[in-house]
Amino acid sequence: MLDLTIVTFGKLKEEYWQSSAQEYIKRLKPYVKIKIEELKSESFSKSNHEVAKKEEAKRLVNYLSHKLESTVFLLAEKGIELDSWEFSNKLESIKGSIILVIGGSLGFSEEIFKSYQKISLSKLTFSHELARIILLEQLYRAVTILNKKDYHY
Repeated sequence: MLDLTIVTFGKLKEEYWQSSAQEYIKRLKPYVKIKIEELKSESFSKSNHEVAKKEEAKRLVNYLSHKLESTVFLLAEKGIELDSWEFSNKLESIKGSIILVIGGSLGFSEEIFKSYQKISLSKLTFSHELARIILLEQLYRAVTILNKKDYHY
């Protein structure tokens, strides 16, 4: 059984995002040990983008410092692009726990970006709320592929 943690900055505030996320989490539970960690997002203005990214980076480094045995991937538009089969095979090939990190509204600090492997959901940029739902759906698609269930055609 895959052991996955999705780390995000901030909570899903709107009910439609929450219900979508809960639906995919419910679908994933028979196949995956899944956890969502919501780190505090940093408020920002036009003048303090870098300060905000650095504050979020500190929170992420602190969280990950307790998870050294895990394989960490940042979700980033400049990451490697995988099709659904490749994504499922990548997940299956990793021994131990996997952490998938969705950046905050401003993305990742340069320090964080350089430090971890990156996977892209698309060359397009999505809001962090939508990225969470897309990631959950792709995780569900991956586990149905691995378990030979009818979902991915």
